Amino acid sequence: MPTKARGLHISLPIAHRMSSMLFYRDAFGFELVGEPTEDGVPEPLMFRIDQRTLLALIPADGLGWVLGDTRELAPAGTSECLMGLEVATKQEVTDLVERIRSSGGKVLAGPEHKPWGYTALCADPDGHVWEIDVESPPEH
Repeated sequence: MPTKARGLHISLPIAHRMSSMLFYRDAFGFELVGEPTEDGVPEPLMFRIDQRTLLALIPADGLGWVLGDTRELAPAGTSECLMGLEVATKQEVTDLVERIRSSGGKVLAGPEHKPWGYTALCADPDGHVWEIDVESPPEH
């Protein structure tokens, strides 16, 4: 029987709650979930990406605690996964890349045309890599 997911939660380790909150709010415009605590950041720090997807940003020591003694977090600067965000137009790719840059992220590559579409690679302040793209229409 196939798994019928009710939702998807993506958890990424972070160094600073406030700077991560500001980056994902300002660069991507994701919807913040929950009421702010005394430091102005919701606990847990989560963003709604769409109706079924949540992005949780967890301090690295807290995520290490969840993983337990049998797994270690990847060293800083190492990518274990590539987050992808598809947008509708080339202009949206370009605009999002500029918001990422101005919000403290790094542009690693692009925007440029690749065989699979118009794409760019960017990193958040903690080095998590995002591929921003618009899919190329199929050739006939």
